[in-house]
Amino acid sequence: MRILAIDYGSKRTGLAVTDPLRIIATALDTVATPDIFDYLSGYLQREPVSTIVVGEPLNTDGTPAHTAEMVAEFVAKIRLLFPSVEIDTYDERFTSIIAKKRMLSMGLKKKDRRDKGLIDKISAVIILEDYLMFKGIF
Repeated sequence: MRILAIDYGSKRTGLAVTDPLRIIATALDTVATPDIFDYLSGYLQREPVSTIVVGEPLNTDGTPAHTAEMVAEFVAKIRLLFPSVEIDTYDERFTSIIAKKRMLSMGLKKKDRRDKGLIDKISAVIILEDYLMFKGIF
């Protein structure tokens, strides 16, 4: 079964997913945050997902960031709506910075590197890759 990673934001939410064998992490989509639960409901009906990993916003010193309460409410709602799916959180510190560096190393044009939706998707991939390595899956 797949693992789905979420980079939750107030405006947009980036999504990444593994293949069914959990070998490859790929960007899935960027969704307007008000539409995220409808999107997840449809996706989970089409694809078997064992775990949803949500990026946990932390400050550099490890304390919760100002958006942590918003993310905690999101996680609580996911648990309520999808009780059969394991929900986990994972440190998302520096993912946006790493995503921008990856985009630069990929040779993307400046205009493409400003695409916040793309940054959100790549950030979700980074959360997923780090989570998989931490859990010893990757």
